[in-house]
Amino acid sequence: MLGRLPLSEQLDGLRAVLTQNEILTDVMTRAAALELPGWYMTAGCLFQTVWNVATGRPPTNGIKDYDIFYFDNTDLSWEAEDAVIKSGQALFADLPAEVEIRNEARVHLWYEQKFGVPCPPYESTESAIDCFAATTCCLGIRPESDGGWRVYAPHGLSDMFNLLVRPNPVLAPREVYETKAARWKHQWPELTVLPWPN
Repeated sequence: MLGRLPLSEQLDGLRAVLTQNEILTDVMTRAAALELPGWYMTAGCLFQTVWNVATGRPPTNGIKDYDIFYFDNTDLSWEAEDAVIKSGQALFADLPAEVEIRNEARVHLWYEQKFGVPCPPYESTESAIDCFAATTCCLGIRPESDGGWRVYAPHGLSDMFNLLVRPNPVLAPREVYETKAARWKHQWPELTVLPWPN
């Protein structure tokens, strides 16, 4: 069980599992060409690939999109972000998956309207990943020039490998966590979902 191995072996295991999702590795390779500042592949496409492989499902099962976060606070206009999004749409147009690209330097401009709570401006892509609704999901990866991967996992990898969903009550409201967790539990019944703290 990968979740019980030392971290160095978990990182090897993570790469071995994620590379089974050919769409993910293709997106990641192409994304590097965009040269976005501080970018990571992140969110569902990562942990859901792990859950799929751990439960014997096809690696791409149930993954609705592939998220790329980057951080550019030099231009917070929608037009600048939209230009990046359009470049990505052209780059990934032939893939059988939706790729979403978001500038995390702009999240505070729209978050409260969407989720009902204010979001302080992020300082980096990593600080955005820190705020996912579940600690299990706080993960970002990108290829490095030496062929290795940069992995950002502030809460480690064990919960993800152990199919454990743990709340992260730092920003997202309780109902966001519970809605996501219910959807994941429906798709991956093997998950153990921990309750939101009182």
